[in-house]
Amino acid sequence: VLFRSMGGGLGGLGNFGRSQARRVDPEQIRVTFADVAGIDEAKEELSEIVDFLKTPERYQALGGRMPHGVLLYGAPGTGKTLLARAVAGEAHAAFFSIAASEFIEAIVGVGAARVRDLFAKAKEAAPSIIFIDELDAIGRSRQGSAGITGANDEREQTLDQILTEMDGFDSREAVVVLGATNRSEILDPALLRPGRFDRRVAVQAPDRTGRLKILQVHTRSMPLGDSVDLDGIAASTPGMVGADLANLCNEAALLAAKRNHRTVQMADFTDSLEKIMLGAPRGILLSQEDRERTAYHESGHALVGMLTPGADPVRKVSIIPRGQALGVTLSTPDADRVSYSREDLEAKINVALGGRVAEEVVYGQITTGAESDLQQLTQIARQMVGRWGMSDKLGPLALLPTEGAGGYLLPGAAETSQQTQWLIDEEVRRIVDDAHAEVTRLLTDHRDQLESLTRSLLAAETLDAADAYAAAQMNLDGCTGSTGSTSANHP
Repeated sequence: VLFRSMGGGLGGLGNFGRSQARRVDPEQIRVTFADVAGIDEAKEELSEIVDFLKTPERYQALGGRMPHGVLLYGAPGTGKTLLARAVAGEAHAAFFSIAASEFIEAIVGVGAARVRDLFAKAKEAAPSIIFIDELDAIGRSRQGSAGITGANDEREQTLDQILTEMDGFDSREAVVVLGATNRSEILDPALLRPGRFDRRVAVQAPDRTGRLKILQVHTRSMPLGDSVDLDGIAASTPGMVGADLANLCNEAALLAAKRNHRTVQMADFTDSLEKIMLGAPRGILLSQEDRERTAYHESGHALVGMLTPGADPVRKVSIIPRGQALGVTLSTPDADRVSYSREDLEAKINVALGGRVAEEVVYGQITTGAESDLQQLTQIARQMVGRWGMSDKLGPLALLPTEGAGGYLLPGAAETSQQTQWLIDEEVRRIVDDAHAEVTRLLTDHRDQLESLTRSLLAAETLDAADAYAAAQMNLDGCTGSTGSTSANHP
């Protein structure tokens, strides 16, 4: 009776062991390297894999063998899945795509059976590519993971089967495994040794030139107005990855259609960027007192950013409620940065404190509006002391656990004494106290500029860069930037 209720005897159980991978035949793949932009280094490395799949005999004649696996790692949205599909499209190879979590079932051994079935199908369809997304779901390190109940048996058996299948590859078989992960640091060392994932390709966030190329790809089918400046958009979106930029282009097209535009205008892009970065405007009505306090708060952020060397240029100041924030000060850099000095980070802390200190200077009391600012500056100060060795008292030591380490039993976790932890807390407090004193002095000395900026903000509700600097009696051309930030006054 049990077997009949599960679908007709053992046939129902047998279906569990079949691979859940989605197969795409070569003639159905429309994605090529022309659709991938902004990650040229990764494309160049993977172009060799394409050549391997197309002409394996060329390399075999010289004694070379095809890499068994290639690991694509990088932040979410950088284009790892798109890149894998492009490799299959360029090589005219069958593409088998599956998420690592799809191997796992409640019945122990099903994952291993699915792995065997998947690799068997890929070998029959060679040349082919097996793409395993979110590889860390089954490939995380097994060190210290053994449990009394054996709860990890299914995941470990699945991982062991993948390792066995990759070891069993014949160098003459045109099958390549592409794995993608956001957390390469937690993968099992057995996966990363030569003979399995032979190559590791970093898929990084694009620079300004890369962002421009990505925008050009995603606007190929859009009728753009003459006012659209893609280079300017690329310059104003530091830190955005391919998925972010694709979403920006789509939001701009939707907004243009909503406004009945015949072409997508620059205003559609800028308004969509504001919506993505700052949130959609809320239709709430603030009391005059709350509106004035919010204006002082945001003016404090903006003025400190204008007066502090090394701080980002202020791009926009607004007291229109957006998302969870009652007001927003947007600051973005003039150019991409890959490293930051102590002075840069201290400038970010000063700017984050600007809103709270402005309330103290004007009203002599504090509110809950600086919650997100305090979280931001505390994190920066702790990382300065515990990760980047920017404390003279503690020196160049890594004292905080690495990201992703959940406890002292995991590799990478820092073991520090209670005395050291106390010193870290004291140094964090010293950095923030020094910044608080400096920002208080700055806003007290420039109280007239704070009042002027606040009055203009109350009148206009939103000030662009030129208007904000003019209202603060500052010269826009004389300001330089380093790294981007957004400050919000939360209710």
